Amino acid sequence: MDSVRVEHDLIGERGVPAHVHYGIHTLRAVENFPLTGIALSAHPELVIALAEVKEAAALAHGDLGTLPRDRVEAIVAACREVRDGRLHDQFVVDVFQGGAGTSSNMNVNEVIANRALELLGHERGAYAHLHPNDDVNRSQSTNDVYPTAAKLALYAAAGRLLDAMSVLANAFTERGGAFAKVVKLGRTQLQDAVPMTLGQEFDAFALTVRDDASLVTRATSALLEVNLGGTAIGTGLNADAGFAQLAVGHLATITSAPVRPARHPVESTQGVGGFLQLSGSLKQFALRLAKICNDLRLLASGPRAGLAELRLPALQAGSSIMPGKVNPVVPEAVDQVCFDVVGADASVSMAAQAGQLQLNAFEPLMVHHLLNSTNRLEAACRVLAERCVSGIEANEERLRASVEGSAGLATALNPVVGYQRATELARRCVDTGLSVRALAAGSGLLTEEELDVRLDPWKLAHPQ
Repeated sequence: MDSVRVEHDLIGERGVPAHVHYGIHTLRAVENFPLTGIALSAHPELVIALAEVKEAAALAHGDLGTLPRDRVEAIVAACREVRDGRLHDQFVVDVFQGGAGTSSNMNVNEVIANRALELLGHERGAYAHLHPNDDVNRSQSTNDVYPTAAKLALYAAAGRLLDAMSVLANAFTERGGAFAKVVKLGRTQLQDAVPMTLGQEFDAFALTVRDDASLVTRATSALLEVNLGGTAIGTGLNADAGFAQLAVGHLATITSAPVRPARHPVESTQGVGGFLQLSGSLKQFALRLAKICNDLRLLASGPRAGLAELRLPALQAGSSIMPGKVNPVVPEAVDQVCFDVVGADASVSMAAQAGQLQLNAFEPLMVHHLLNSTNRLEAACRVLAERCVSGIEANEERLRASVEGSAGLATALNPVVGYQRATELARRCVDTGLSVRALAAGSGLLTEEELDVRLDPWKLAHPQ
């Protein structure tokens, strides 16, 4: 059996494996919450953000002289190791946990304390020399540490998502330029409408992504207001005088993010508006991205019995039984990410309204889902751009034929022959299979020269 060290807490004493850096609070949390099998370390940006908060707090105490200099330096050194990716395997509490994140906060307090003790030349668990609560957690509470770290983690993740959204928007824009002169038939309610260009269609996709990126950007601004120093409920009880301002200042330097103190720490401690804003923006983007993916799937359907207007890159065999079949696997996979994000938003919404009085106990669920949604959408944008959009080709012959044979061209003759006669031309086009142009010329309604002008596909796609 592994050797153990004995630690004590409110409940009693326990033997903690001697080789680990976490302590008794973390051990009890692991035993109490075997819920998802997903450890806190699955969210490295949250682990890093927690270490950033602890480092900022230690530096503030160094400024104030409220912790001995050697303890400050050891805590800061331990935090920087975690920020560099070390000891992440020690963050073992489940992402779903009771206590509003207390288990996560104590996990980081204990890991930082025990690593700092080692740096000072002491054994792990020798808390008389440096204590998880009295030193690492000084002037703090889970209720200001956890939401502050969560916001920083989400801000970092959202930044990566915005970069990926730019990559995707640029990919659509590039294809829009390549398809600028490719005329096709637009559709409404899946029925023939009027001509447009494939470039216009892809430019619209690009603008959708850019608009939603603006929405995500606005949502991230709310994440920069933090309640660090507010302690348990925002009143600042047990925080050393001047700690909040100094700690937030150090946090801004450490993270290179323009974090700012909460305008009203009590509201900031109980409110989860920033999480809701981000979740809503991710949901909107997911819904609209799914629509784009479904359009790509529909436009590439076929290759014989579907629309077959686009050719998506062939990435893998599509069937274990049908030879030659190729599926639109990337849009299908991205759709699944989008569906997952929409479901996560429902969970975040339920958790947000379930908070009571001065604290929301369900922030761990919100943070877990929001980090997953942000990171998965980032990956989805990059995969869609690089593995699909950049390689899309136009079936120009099919597109040209659909325009020339469409009954929708009768719409362009409305100003000349009137709606009723145009309707008759459209009906006869459908019934006979003859083109609107041929029927209009044969009926003597317009001359060939007039039809050249009125039914020029390029001009129909650019009437102004």
